[in-house]
Amino acid sequence: MVIVYLCGRMTELNLEAKDAGDWIYRGEGAANLILAYNGSSPDFVGKVLRVQKVKRNGTNCEEVPSDLSVHEGLLWNEECDLLSAPTREIAEHLYVQHVMSPRLGSNHVDAGVSIYITLSLKSSKTFLNFYLNILTTSQVRVLVSRDFLESVEKNALSQRPSWRVSDADVNTQCDYALLISDHSVFPQVLHDEELSISVEIKPKCGFLPSSNYIPDQHSIKKSMTRFKLHQTLKLLHKKVSQLSQYDPLDMFSGSKERILKSIKDLFSTPQNNFRVFLNGSLVFGSLGGGKYRTNVRYDRALEDALKFVIKATDGMRTTCFLELISEAVYRSGLLDRLLEVQKLDVFDIEGAIHAYYDVVSQPCVVCRELGEDKVSGRYSSLHSVPFDESLKIVKEYLISATAKDLSIMISFRTREKKDPNSPYNVVFHESIGQSFDYKVSFIDLDMKPLGKMMHYYELDQKIMRCCKKMMKNAKKPLENHSENVEGKNNSYRDKSIVVEDDSPT
Repeated sequence: MVIVYLCGRMTELNLEAKDAGDWIYRGEGAANLILAYNGSSPDFVGKVLRVQKVKRNGTNCEEVPSDLSVHEGLLWNEECDLLSAPTREIAEHLYVQHVMSPRLGSNHVDAGVSIYITLSLKSSKTFLNFYLNILTTSQVRVLVSRDFLESVEKNALSQRPSWRVSDADVNTQCDYALLISDHSVFPQVLHDEELSISVEIKPKCGFLPSSNYIPDQHSIKKSMTRFKLHQTLKLLHKKVSQLSQYDPLDMFSGSKERILKSIKDLFSTPQNNFRVFLNGSLVFGSLGGGKYRTNVRYDRALEDALKFVIKATDGMRTTCFLELISEAVYRSGLLDRLLEVQKLDVFDIEGAIHAYYDVVSQPCVVCRELGEDKVSGRYSSLHSVPFDESLKIVKEYLISATAKDLSIMISFRTREKKDPNSPYNVVFHESIGQSFDYKVSFIDLDMKPLGKMMHYYELDQKIMRCCKKMMKNAKKPLENHSENVEGKNNSYRDKSIVVEDDSPT
């Protein structure tokens, strides 16, 4: 049993099989299943539960140890002392609080409220003291029984994408789950019976790299976004049913027209990058897979759901909603800040991987595979920089990786009367004459394990091999596309979308 003191109130949080029916499948990523609360307990209203998954071969989905390595401690030592955290989960809390929040803005990253935890099971003085003296977060570890996990896994089975089911199960051996604020709702909505409509967007990487460490045979990286390049590999492996029309460069352009275009493209081919919630319940988009595609039935369902919030004529509500999203994205200005964090990756993975091997004090496998002639010309300088510089390259690459993989949650609710004390921004839709409160939050700010650097490199190489194969089979169409992207680049460069490489000294 976990006893949590929230706002002076003692609460026992312990989930068992009888509670499983109150938790509904919200979605999932590579490492966790997300469950939304559908019950009435005040301790769980407005919360989601993050449940750990385990691959079918029995390994943890992230394939990382529970404690941070010494090398990871060196990486983050200047930002915060993550090595003092007794578990990786707590280290990840500190990572969000001390690394990501200052860079993205504390107003848009949930740093949470102070909590005090005692453990009547598996108690640990170190663990308790750490929580009491250091941890400030809205993520609470909740004790869960094996029966509870087995029940929620069974309940979610029919809703999970088949390829996710084949890949991993709920980790029923794990005795805890993370309770997290549900950013798809306004805190007051659930109590005042008002309605909120929210959209979750994965904006992806918003710039084209220009690193000197990208070899000539991979120069397509400099003219086509990583998102579009990755789409070809996903289509080949049947992770998506069609190539997305979305281009992150439109989203990050700073142009109202192009931001609206990007929102419409996400709506047309949402995959798992665009989801809509009404009072926290999914009404449009994928539950975790990438094959979701807009059709007449899904379009009609969203149009019907929006009638409770958008006062437009039937058939125009979805259009008005997409315009509302675009206006909020433009007004918030948060993409400019996000782009700055993404641009911390100035070397590309094909440069950063060499710094990684120096950080972990191992012979560089990539140099060995490339051959001595290529190493001496392009990459030898990376292995000659001071150790602190290698640490900086890898740390900034991993921070950038978090920024490229996060989601943005934008929530709206109608504002009938102007409230000067409202903490929320307001957006007005002229064509329907409605004003909306809106809030924007960054979510899914997971710390990327140092041990995944080689995975990132290998994935990058797979994408490049797939693109080269596609160019060979359909050379002319790809060349036309590259020319179109090249033509756009002048306007993109005006917004500094392309980041210049800082050569190490």
